[in-house]
Amino acid sequence: MQRKFLTNLILLLTLNLLIKPFWILGIDVKVQNIVSTSDYGFYYAIFNFSFLFNILLDFGITNFNNKNIAQNNHLLNKHFSSIVILKLLLAVVFGVITFTFGILIGYNNQQLQMLGWMVFNQFLISFVLYLRSNISGLLLFKTDSFVSVLDRSLMIIFCAILIWGNITTEKFRIEWFIYAQTLAYFITAFIAFIIVMRKSSFTRLNWNKPFFVMIIKQSFPFAILTLLMTFYNRIDSVMLERLLPGNIGDEQAGIYASSYRLLDATNMIAVLFAVLLLPLFSKMIKNKEEIVHIVKLSFKLLITLALIVGIGSYFYSLELMGMLYTNHVEESAEVFKWLMMGFIAVSTTYVFGTLLTANGNLKELNFIAATGMILNISLNLILIPRLEAVGSAYSSIITQFLSAFVQVIFAQKVFKFKIDYRFLLSILSFATGVVFINIFSKHFIENNWIYNFIGMVMLSILLASFLKLLNFKSLLNLIKNKA
Repeated sequence: MQRKFLTNLILLLTLNLLIKPFWILGIDVKVQNIVSTSDYGFYYAIFNFSFLFNILLDFGITNFNNKNIAQNNHLLNKHFSSIVILKLLLAVVFGVITFTFGILIGYNNQQLQMLGWMVFNQFLISFVLYLRSNISGLLLFKTDSFVSVLDRSLMIIFCAILIWGNITTEKFRIEWFIYAQTLAYFITAFIAFIIVMRKSSFTRLNWNKPFFVMIIKQSFPFAILTLLMTFYNRIDSVMLERLLPGNIGDEQAGIYASSYRLLDATNMIAVLFAVLLLPLFSKMIKNKEEIVHIVKLSFKLLITLALIVGIGSYFYSLELMGMLYTNHVEESAEVFKWLMMGFIAVSTTYVFGTLLTANGNLKELNFIAATGMILNISLNLILIPRLEAVGSAYSSIITQFLSAFVQVIFAQKVFKFKIDYRFLLSILSFATGVVFINIFSKHFIENNWIYNFIGMVMLSILLASFLKLLNFKSLLNLIKNKA
């Protein structure tokens, strides 16, 4: 299983590193620089608002299905034809409730019109994720890897034509950005549907009310977990836009969006671990296989990346934001450095939270997520009026680290992992070493931060290798091992 995990992780990372950074840094950042900060903040706040009730589209079906199909491949034929109908019904419920709350919080006609496109896009995203849960549940990781980058690949093509294709004399509008996403998601959903349809021998949709009730009951704990996590991950920009007066709210939401963009990019890499780990953990737990080695392997790989990225971004926040943006650089840098430190905690939850999900410890995860949501909202209410976007960043990092700490402690108790003090000391030593490397790297070459940053990354990787957090020889042998 370790070999399967590593080989498919390499493919998944390679494809995503080729496509998604270009989407974020080449297209998304370009759009933010073309339109004003307040216009992008206006879009970003509504985008995140559309996420808040996203669970109504899915109701935990995707996570439940991924775990269930991985353990019971033969159920795909039975479940697929009925779940498609259920997803369509949930889409209607999602649309009605999202628009209702949009009206209740005072969205105007322009905001509601944009929200309509966002609602449709959310449905397409949710449908693609459900289809991918079937593909990965069958352990068809190579196929899933290509589907995972298809939507972004199409968006790059569509947006590039709109931005650089000279097909119109009008200035690029934020609405065009949304339309390009809609078309890309629709094409991806269609292709993924064809793949799953062939694997499931699908012939027709099947209305099965008892089955709908059974699926909703079984996936309900997943739904609650997703809802709670969505709220404390996505509500920050919504609260910024609503709590701050006039255009200040849109502007601060735009600054937060600029700062969050690189965190979004790095999160995509961490998410890939969870995508691979959930079906693997589920299958191994069902078969009562030893999981401690793959947990340790995945955590070592991800925490090493997270510490280099998080600490490096803290020290080079101003340079990175200055490279990407032309407006509000200093304000964005201050928010960015705290958000990126939170990536260390988020990466930890992608391993241990996924492990607990695979084991069915959803009651405990829901309690942790509910506590995190309440804490995050409370801190935002206190800090946003005083510190604006920076206050929201503080709320986020506090919530993420507390949630990660509790998940690790709980996972250790559930699986009775023996505490490896030597391993913990190596991680602490690595984190300390990366801090010192960053401090000294700022003075490597005067007035050339890019070379200094690259040098910092290379020295950090060497330190990880020295501390045995990264053992390239062992990883290569594991990948080559046919056993």
